[in-house]
Amino acid sequence: MSTTTATAPLTTADAEALVTAARQAAEAAGVTVSVTVLDAGGHLLAFRRDDRAVLISGETSTRKAYTALQLNAPTADLVEAVQPGGPFHTLPTALDRPLLFIAGGLPIRRAGRLIGAIGVGGGAPEQDHAFAEAAAAALG
Repeated sequence: MSTTTATAPLTTADAEALVTAARQAAEAAGVTVSVTVLDAGGHLLAFRRDDRAVLISGETSTRKAYTALQLNAPTADLVEAVQPGGPFHTLPTALDRPLLFIAGGLPIRRAGRLIGAIGVGGGAPEQDHAFAEAAAAALG
């Protein structure tokens, strides 16, 4: 008999908490962002686009979350990997959705298991990454 410990999935309450924490971190920095949270299956759990945000920031945050989820890595860590000659250079054409390899996407883990991802778009790449990290830290 196998014994495994179940890991609680990312809930809508978790997703809403992630959105709130990312938005608060961005507002504290004077930045308006869009935030997307996906569950481990890539399903949208929460989304927020401020009316003051650039319209494309909503698509950007979603693509960042999707990329972080598919590759199980922060998008900030992938920039060099997608350069010509890099290990992921041809990956965008291998998946059913284009990937976005700039900072702001972060996988969300619980008990070491991937349970979802957050994407933040609207600020500078380094800011978006920091806002995503602040949200993940607030989730615990």
